[in-house]
Amino acid sequence: MDDHGHSRSTQPTLYVLDTNVLIHDPNALLNFQEHHVTIPMTVLEELDKLKAGKHSVAAECRQAIRLIDQVLGEASPEEVEKGVPIQRGKSGPCGSLSILMSKRAEPLTWLPEDLNDNKIINQLVDLRSRNPGVRVVLVTKDINMRLKARACGISSEDYHTDQLVDDVNLLSRGYHTMTGSFWDRVNKVETRQGHGRTWHQVQLTDNLPAVHINEFIIDEQGFVGWVKGIEGRTLTILDLHQEPLLHQEAWGLKPRDIYQSLALFALLDPDIHLVNLSGAAGSGKTILALAAAIEQTMVSKRYRRIIATRSVQGLDEDIGFLPGTEAEKMEPWLGAITDNLEALHMDDESTHGSVDYILQKVPLQFKSLNYIRGRSFQHSLILIDECQNLTPHQMKTIITRAGSGSKVICLGNLAQIDTPYLSATSSGLTYLTERFKDFEHGVHITLQGVPRSLLAEYAETHM
Repeated sequence: MDDHGHSRSTQPTLYVLDTNVLIHDPNALLNFQEHHVTIPMTVLEELDKLKAGKHSVAAECRQAIRLIDQVLGEASPEEVEKGVPIQRGKSGPCGSLSILMSKRAEPLTWLPEDLNDNKIINQLVDLRSRNPGVRVVLVTKDINMRLKARACGISSEDYHTDQLVDDVNLLSRGYHTMTGSFWDRVNKVETRQGHGRTWHQVQLTDNLPAVHINEFIIDEQGFVGWVKGIEGRTLTILDLHQEPLLHQEAWGLKPRDIYQSLALFALLDPDIHLVNLSGAAGSGKTILALAAAIEQTMVSKRYRRIIATRSVQGLDEDIGFLPGTEAEKMEPWLGAITDNLEALHMDDESTHGSVDYILQKVPLQFKSLNYIRGRSFQHSLILIDECQNLTPHQMKTIITRAGSGSKVICLGNLAQIDTPYLSATSSGLTYLTERFKDFEHGVHITLQGVPRSLLAEYAETHM
């Protein structure tokens, strides 16, 4: 069910939330409208175990626990078991929250109770047998747990409330490529010059796709336009001229194609505060972002420092056990950054020496995600790699850290999600792309794959 608020039956449903749902969205229990939400005691125990660790999910666990406590308030144990009304502003109570206790006198043998998942499923089978008229639905991000629940006769669903698109192919790529000439699709045009720039106000015909602010229009005749205003069918377009775009340079790096040119243009534009680059491995996301970041801290001095972080499964759990300073601990996971620094200085006499020199001179700090989410950064360039592994909630907590004069660059590849409970449609990168498509200071570009080598290209197509 895509919208938890609209049940097929008129009688309220009892939704049972798994731990991974509360980690994915700590406010999940508020999103079930008039229905009853229950949290198994096993889930509370799992949240308790995770809340204090070095896990990247500790903050989500703490937030979920605080919200449960806030909703239950001063309720008596009997009320907590039966269900406490969830207050929703002035509209009065709507739905309820309860804690699911085990009522069985002796253990049942549906599933062996060595796993918490099995304990929860057994509880639900027992709950349904005691309340045959109640529709019980398990909500979990764990596909295997959904399969096990169904095998035991329990309805189960994924949590979709923060999923904004059903198909990632429907996501904006950040530009529209057109066959022939763009001007053939225009009814009326007014052109004006100002401050060395050319602006077109165009009225569109009906055969043009829906466009959003800050998207680019590219045609086969060499026209590149940047949509800077939308009023009905009238667009205000900044003419970008292809040649200067292709000849941009940042820290010695030149773009390889028009899509990299648009990405570099957005990365270097001071009026763009969020740049979201997605694309396959080898499409140039990291190297473009790094070159633009060094250019703007070392040459134009627009930003005071670069904060680099990377979402990698296991990083936050493992970082505490590694020797050395935080930067040294981060080094194995930020190899992508140093690899790209080497690529930027490949023609230097001593590549390794250049990289060491840059790392000493450039105010580049490697930080863990846990460090980022607790701080606010002014006049900084915040570089977040591997964004596809973040939940929408984690993405929000990081982007809200950007202080005045800061720019956030998000890099990711939706085809390489390493987190067990995320898919391309529920990833924070997809959520960000969709949520910010009308943000006038944000640009999203899907880069085209540039093969790393003949070997990599052959492996991609033949393995």
